[in-house]
Amino acid sequence: MLKYLRTTLYCLLALMLLSGVANAADYSVSFNQIVEHPALDSVRQGIKDQLADDGFSVSYNDHIAQGNIATANLIAKQMLGENPDVAVGIATPTAQACAQAIKSLPIVFAAVTDPVGAGLVASLEKPGANITGTTDMSPIDRQIELILEFLPQLKNLGVIYNSGEANSVTLVRVLKEEAAKKGISVTEATVSNSAGVFQAAKSLISRAEAVYIPTDNTVVSAFEAITQVGYQAKLPIFAADTDSVGRGAVAALAIDYYKMGRQTGEMIGRILKGAKPGEMPVETLREFQIYINPGSAAKMGLEIPAALLKKADKIIE
Repeated sequence: MLKYLRTTLYCLLALMLLSGVANAADYSVSFNQIVEHPALDSVRQGIKDQLADDGFSVSYNDHIAQGNIATANLIAKQMLGENPDVAVGIATPTAQACAQAIKSLPIVFAAVTDPVGAGLVASLEKPGANITGTTDMSPIDRQIELILEFLPQLKNLGVIYNSGEANSVTLVRVLKEEAAKKGISVTEATVSNSAGVFQAAKSLISRAEAVYIPTDNTVVSAFEAITQVGYQAKLPIFAADTDSVGRGAVAALAIDYYKMGRQTGEMIGRILKGAKPGEMPVETLREFQIYINPGSAAKMGLEIPAALLKKADKIIE
């Protein structure tokens, strides 16, 4: 009897050990994300969901740099020690940190506005080295057209951005070029961290008729501070990402960052199967969606054209 019990226990232990091996993840992915805000969080979740749907068993190391470049660089070095199958940089500063620190592992970036200008890839078609990813370059010409549907007489548009973010500098340059074509001047308010966003927004009250917020990680992380000013001063705020409409922007014509995450996840899946990142073209989403927040529009003194409401992809209640 004792021998039988001993044998049974050994069998159970063996089954438990085998079960543990079977449940262990087959791959590992490490994230370096510049800051937490809904758009970037949606990218990360989209990646995870896509890999799960594609049947990959993955363990994750999630790192947030809290908007600090030095921290992003330290995280990149830590990721090298983690030796993941793929290192992921979400947003330009963290993608740059990964590219600088990690030379021996595949790198995939997401939510990077200008990968070539940021020095991440040689070209969008042939990235080279050990890196590829997805770009979120905004359709700024169409975004201005959306703002003009609300404010047809607009002559001065404000913009808040972090002049230390390479992607934001590129976006503001394009914004000025596209606005000039429509006879609109652009007034800038720059910040170096999220603590300065509220004052930057206040500084535009008497200098702009509306404010455009690009996909700037520093500024978007403090979006509620901007909408607070917009409500108080009846200064219309427009966003370049759909998530910010739920946080108080009047409207946005933008990509869906969750879908971008899923597209990035597909790319990571191909790398896990053996594809070389440097030979994979950088991808972009071709679909754009219009989100409108009628409550914010009313608080900021705007009426929404009926035709615009009809073509909106989502109305935020």
